[in-house]
Amino acid sequence: MLRIQETKSRLCDGITRREALRVGGLSLFGSMTWPRLLQARDQHAPRQAKGTARSVILFNLLGGPSHLDMFDPKPEAPPEIRGEFQSIATSVPGIRVSEHLPRTARLLDRASLIRTVTHTYNAHNPLALMTGYTGGDFGQLYTKNTDPPDIGAVCQYLGRGPRDLPGAVCMPCCPGISETGAFRRPGPYGGYLGSQYDPLFTTCNPTFARQPRIANYDPVPPIGDPQVPSLDALPDLSAARLADRRGLLQQFDRQLQSAETSGAIGRLDKFQQRAFGLLSSSRTREAFDLSREPDRARERYGRNVYGSSLLTARRLVEAGVPFISVHAEIFGNMGHSYDTHENNFGMLKDVNLPILDLGYSALIQDLEQRGLLDSTLVVVMGEMGRTPKVTGKAGRDHWPQCGFSLLTGGGVKAGAVYGASDRIGAYPKDLPVTPGDVVATIYHLLGIDPDLMVPDRSGRPIPIAHGGEAIRGVIA
Repeated sequence: MLRIQETKSRLCDGITRREALRVGGLSLFGSMTWPRLLQARDQHAPRQAKGTARSVILFNLLGGPSHLDMFDPKPEAPPEIRGEFQSIATSVPGIRVSEHLPRTARLLDRASLIRTVTHTYNAHNPLALMTGYTGGDFGQLYTKNTDPPDIGAVCQYLGRGPRDLPGAVCMPCCPGISETGAFRRPGPYGGYLGSQYDPLFTTCNPTFARQPRIANYDPVPPIGDPQVPSLDALPDLSAARLADRRGLLQQFDRQLQSAETSGAIGRLDKFQQRAFGLLSSSRTREAFDLSREPDRARERYGRNVYGSSLLTARRLVEAGVPFISVHAEIFGNMGHSYDTHENNFGMLKDVNLPILDLGYSALIQDLEQRGLLDSTLVVVMGEMGRTPKVTGKAGRDHWPQCGFSLLTGGGVKAGAVYGASDRIGAYPKDLPVTPGDVVATIYHLLGIDPDLMVPDRSGRPIPIAHGGEAIRGVIA
């Protein structure tokens, strides 16, 4: 059993997570095993069109990023709406963003910015933005087998990606794990398609440079790398605890040698043996081995968990993995989220926006230089926006009625801005967009019909985008 030590942490939904992420208990793909995934991928997959995007990287800004202080500033609004930040020009004429996103501003001519994402699902989980479904329970704190499948699960259901790598990867860890494993934020799962379509959840054991000054509203960047799970997730195979990055491959080799010597592999069925081959393959190990990256690349992405996760995402794209999600997460009271009920401007200025600005810009430039941006869709968004009016504690509260989504590469229009909010950023003024529309757009760019039906647990056919329609105004 591999454990990742943590201290207590909360978002405003009141959930406490402490001490242990039980990787062995969750298995490599949440509650499933690789053998079951392989059996699923052997099933017949529907015919699919060729899309412009081969892979998708979704960066989920957990907590609810403030659209007004990031991508939809209102410089002419009163101070209680405008906030503390200035706005700056971007590479798209007439479009301005926060002064704390200078690198992103220079790259906006590669992207499509949606300023009118609106819904009523007021919950701290990525269910809506990963599935397009907004009819869930606001208070739902854990995934259920009646939830809809996310984009990565549908990709695996359709047999997308290379057979020697998972079709979906979630980093830096399973979002919202509690000590007991009962609390898992809905979103990145197979849902009613079955847990065999869950993503590969990496593990993470971060360190921190200091203690927070204020619990929950003084984020401290987590430092570390996402790691591929250990071999004890397969039956009859034990594994030593994974140590630091430098010793990872050496310990992995010892695990393989021990498993082979013990005869455990021979006792596995054909699907289990193939699963062992996936986990021990050089392609899997190389994709997650950041020691192969030069120091300058590590610095460009940022020496934190999210920079490391985005750099790993680029390596997974190169390997052909169709869907990769990276989630802002809190580890103890020293993590990183966008739940800014207090100290909104300090949290964004000191930690959140520098991390985003560095990681996003490095990823886009890296993909572009490697000739991968046209075939890779990068999506940056969160589960909701924040209130137009600043609170007495210099914070902004939940506001799903208006938010943003930034789409780059993968067949989207370059330098496009879709929709406009009203003068205080409270509601869409025109061209409202639902999470289902964003998800449908992602499916369309992947060459997957958003109206494709998949069966729920009772066998009823359900459309994978839940009625969402591809946003033609952002598709090249």
